[in-house]
Amino acid sequence: MSALDPDARDWLTRTGFTVQDEALWFAALTHGSMGETRDYERLEFLGDRVLGLAIADWLYAQSEAPEGKLAQRLNAIVSRAMCAQVARGIGLAPHIRISRQASSDGGRDSDNILGDVMEALLGAQFLDNGFAAARDVVRLLWRPALESGAGKSKHPKSALQEWAAGNQRRPPEYELIERSGPDHAARFTVRVKVHKVGEAEGTAGSKQEAEKQAARIFMETFG
Repeated sequence: MSALDPDARDWLTRTGFTVQDEALWFAALTHGSMGETRDYERLEFLGDRVLGLAIADWLYAQSEAPEGKLAQRLNAIVSRAMCAQVARGIGLAPHIRISRQASSDGGRDSDNILGDVMEALLGAQFLDNGFAAARDVVRLLWRPALESGAGKSKHPKSALQEWAAGNQRRPPEYELIERSGPDHAARFTVRVKVHKVGEAEGTAGSKQEAEKQAARIFMETFG
């Protein structure tokens, strides 16, 4: 069985996780660049679903909002950017097992990697302790986002789409114009155009976030 670093175990416990099967948590903190038999990818897949259900459960219980509003908030709260924000808030980065090269390429501060490992930890919590324990950790760590009203404002792409329709313009067109950096720390630049109005660009750690950034900048400039 893979030995979990004692500092990592102490940090996990202080953060609110319950470690029983150390091999699970060892894998959850391991990036693919380490060349281990198990890394965080499968646990991230599971943790993504655990997070979504835990947040949906909270939103349903706390709000009488219609489905569309609930979905809007859910998408914002479970986004890669939000997962990375939570990861930074709890000091996850130093505990990620990542190769020296990937780390020097900015891997420890990558939204993609931080978000993925955050979700992998939720997957490990679910497998090791059950859904109720995983839900409790989500409610603890995501509480600031839940209580701040994150996601109540309209998604920038939706706002731009509605603005274009309301002004009798063609729908906005998004184009990926640049992708840079290694896979684990990629940067995407997207351009959005509205015919006979203008264009704007956004850059982020994922294509979806770059599109959102471009839409937000467009609305700030032309909306």
